[in-house]
Amino acid sequence: MEPDLFTAAAEERQAKDPSASPLAVRMRPRTLDEVVGQQHLLRPGSPLRRLVGEGGGGPAGTSSVMLWGPPGTGKTTLAYVVSQATDKRFVELSAITAGVKEVRSVIDGARRASGAYGKDTVLFLDEIHRFSKAQQDSLLPAVENRWVTLIAATTENPYFSVISPLLSRSLLLTLEPLTDDDIRQLLRRAVAEERGLAGQVTLPEEAEDHLLRIAGGDARRALTALEAGAGAALAKGEGTVSLASVEEAVDRAAVKYDRAGDQHYDVASALIKSIRGSDVDAALHYLARMIEAGEDPRFIARRLMISASEDIGLADPTALQTAVAAAQAVAMIGFPEARITLSQATVALALAPKSNAVYLAVDAALADVRAGLAGPVPPHLRDSHYKGSQKLGHGQGYQYPHDLPGGIAAQQYAPDAVHGRRYYEPTRYGAEARYADIADRVRARLRGERGERGEGE
Repeated sequence: MEPDLFTAAAEERQAKDPSASPLAVRMRPRTLDEVVGQQHLLRPGSPLRRLVGEGGGGPAGTSSVMLWGPPGTGKTTLAYVVSQATDKRFVELSAITAGVKEVRSVIDGARRASGAYGKDTVLFLDEIHRFSKAQQDSLLPAVENRWVTLIAATTENPYFSVISPLLSRSLLLTLEPLTDDDIRQLLRRAVAEERGLAGQVTLPEEAEDHLLRIAGGDARRALTALEAGAGAALAKGEGTVSLASVEEAVDRAAVKYDRAGDQHYDVASALIKSIRGSDVDAALHYLARMIEAGEDPRFIARRLMISASEDIGLADPTALQTAVAAAQAVAMIGFPEARITLSQATVALALAPKSNAVYLAVDAALADVRAGLAGPVPPHLRDSHYKGSQKLGHGQGYQYPHDLPGGIAAQQYAPDAVHGRRYYEPTRYGAEARYADIADRVRARLRGERGERGEGE
């Protein structure tokens, strides 16, 4: 018998004893309309719809597809739905256990089935990134000549893990992480439906919320944790999957953290204040609480970028670069790997020398502007490039700094109302000590004073 996602014997056993299969398996959608999430891939006329025979035939045949997405987002589920709904011959291989020999056997069988019975073959290849270049090469003739329609699944970036010729012959479909609402719908369906827990238990909101945090966008993880929690409750003769039952079953305590309430702001505030206070261990603790509670990693990254300028500034000019790089990385990789990037940035910021001089400087300048201390721009700094500007005296007397020794001209830049005011008062912490020396020398040169040594001399 050819390998398949579910053999007839397994299906018969599952029908007689539903508990013989994991809850995540029993709750797999049977049609594309039952799939939760990934609606961008399930529109009418989409490649997956056409694979299951929707939308009619015509001269344009079905295309091979590459399913790319994080674990638990439905790659195997979509392949299973195709296997159940299509009238094509369906074969499954796993790149973990299969090799070139198995691939060639499937291709030979596909050609025989096509020639003898007019039956097309769909090949589902899981974990394709585990195939070597030579193993992937063995698929090319079958895909190019459409002896098989390939559905390949991978959690790795296919642009790095799949050979270009195979990628160019397939449609790349990107699966998105499931939302909390998607997972919630799956949990409630699993509790209620006959093939799931058949209503034998109820799931209170606090336990459901904890399962969402545990899941982290992974449907399989959510259903596995629900099954463990339900098993623990039923073993004690309870009809409710309480928060305590879930914690006991999965050995993971619920974090008291409301992403829309006080805890959200209190813990975020504590994180920033710990960084400001250079307590790296406390900062990591609050970071861990936010991660464990399922906080949006982009929110954490934004707070770190603010801290880099507000609390560190020029005491360590690389702090902002680190925070921005972390935010960009987090946006690209997401959880769980983003926890490492956020931790790196948190440690760097907590241990960096601190200065709020930049923060105070801009607020002092803003205070003067809001108080009406603006005044006209000095005539020699005004735009002198348009016709008639010189008649107005614009630009007259302006000294071009690049023509002067040290690149600094002793001339007034600020309006009269704030001339001589000092907004930036650098500290002597970290790298800002250098900026303090530079600011003192430059200010002296701007006043026409000749210091010991001009900057650049």
